[in-house]
Amino acid sequence: MLDLTAITSFADYFVICTGNNQKQVQAINDEINLQLKRQARELPNSLEGYNQAEWVLSDYGDLVVHIFSPKARDYYDLERLWRGAKVVAVTGPE
Repeated sequence: MLDLTAITSFADYFVICTGNNQKQVQAINDEINLQLKRQARELPNSLEGYNQAEWVLSDYGDLVVHIFSPKARDYYDLERLWRGAKVVAVTGPE
């Protein structure tokens, strides 16, 4: 996760992750959407790229979730593009 609060005004955080194939990219998106809906009562403002599943972008306002195929993640390299952002460690459920 990247903390963008000090470098942009359109989002506070990016979550960036990779799925190994189309079905996994879609499943990751579906689970994130489900958990944000259940736990925070949040739905995405927009969703792009779901059917192709090379780069799925879910915009939750201050949080933008990017789910890439390995090839697309290497190509777009958001971590390099937003290298001024702080990296935030994310841990799984206990």
